[in-house]
Amino acid sequence: MMKLALALVAAGAFALAPAAPALASMETPEAKAEAADAAMMARLHMDEVFGPKELKPGQYVWRKGSFTGEPMVVVSLTDQLAYLYRGDQLVAVSTVSTGKETNPTPKGIFSVLAKKPMHRSIKYDNAPMPFMQRIDEYGVALHAGHLPGRPASHGCIRLPAEFAKRLYGVTDLGATVMIGA
Repeated sequence: MMKLALALVAAGAFALAPAAPALASMETPEAKAEAADAAMMARLHMDEVFGPKELKPGQYVWRKGSFTGEPMVVVSLTDQLAYLYRGDQLVAVSTVSTGKETNPTPKGIFSVLAKKPMHRSIKYDNAPMPFMQRIDEYGVALHAGHLPGRPASHGCIRLPAEFAKRLYGVTDLGATVMIGA
């Protein structure tokens, strides 16, 4: 499958393009498949843009320069990485910590529904969620948090604090977030 993806990229037959903005989450089989493809392609783009890097928990890379286009976040649950695009340009990559097996992070295509620079979890003992960007109606969000190098959250996507702050400054309500295996 990876050889096929590489061949498609080389031939220009597949490009990572932002999904149409959604008003609500799309967790359909088609959306999950599209998000999984986007996550696979994002890893290939990371190698092209940043070289073969292995990020340690809490690390991220962010390109210098000015990039235009709508921001889009792609999360790979398998790689425990988040990729920020502006238009079709990969701008940044960060380590993440997603949901544990008992509280998995949902897969599919989502939109940023709400943002708060400092939020506290209603469900989980008032836990701090700095630079919170909520993507579903159940409270799943991108936010700064502890990164142990494995899935460890209650479904949220934890980010390094500085990355979460920078990402918060780039995205608006309605920004696309694709979460794939």
